[in-house]
Amino acid sequence: MTDFKESIALCCKQLKISSNFAQRAMSQKGETNQEYLYNLLSNEVTYRSERRKTKLLNTAGFPKMYEREQFRTDEIDFPVGVSFNSLLELEFYHKGDNLIFYGSTGTGKTMLSTLIGIAACNADIPVKFYRTAGLINLFSESKAKGSLGTLKKKLNTAQILILDEFGYVPYDRTGAQLLFDYLSEIHEQKSVILNTNLEFSQWVNVLYDERMTTALIGRLTHHVELILFPGGNNRLRESSINEAWSRLNKKEDENNVVAAKK
Repeated sequence: MTDFKESIALCCKQLKISSNFAQRAMSQKGETNQEYLYNLLSNEVTYRSERRKTKLLNTAGFPKMYEREQFRTDEIDFPVGVSFNSLLELEFYHKGDNLIFYGSTGTGKTMLSTLIGIAACNADIPVKFYRTAGLINLFSESKAKGSLGTLKKKLNTAQILILDEFGYVPYDRTGAQLLFDYLSEIHEQKSVILNTNLEFSQWVNVLYDERMTTALIGRLTHHVELILFPGGNNRLRESSINEAWSRLNKKEDENNVVAAKK
């Protein structure tokens, strides 16, 4: 038995089959040879699928892992035909749409885009998550080093590109142009999720070039679902100063009552 185990392991190595296959070969059950082989191969397919999902999750670049139960949907303005569930079921992706999340800091844009990214990885769809400023800097650095092709090759492994914190700081002009060029290249080929606190009219303030800004907005909004996050800062409400937040709201309510009586 030991000789068979070692021989199977050696064959698996030569055929570049996982060690899981070799280990299961010694314990897999089956009433017939065919059933044994099917069960063994089926287990290997499941094993490889789970490994790929784990790899996709680990290499996506998510800032933090979230559970869907953590997300509050009561303050999100979903367009007609779009819901929290439909986003996690990736309906936008299967239609070839983009998503733009607009709202103030701390309203849940990053969490929701991450949850969508996690759902995509679990559906075997590759995702890359970047803070926009960080990706623009990578474009600038890659251009200077002559490795722009390598960066694009890495980005092209993803089917969904998540750009977080768009517009939080002014961008390097060269990097912004390179990002625009790349988004033009993948237009209608990949889905982009963009999180921003800037109205469209203000994008030129961080991209500098009005024509480029107009063109970028046109490409992103060609097939897009715009989702508004009008709620208050969730991080503030869930922080250690939550009690102070509550007192302020209570005081404001009391003032409103007094004013109404007058």
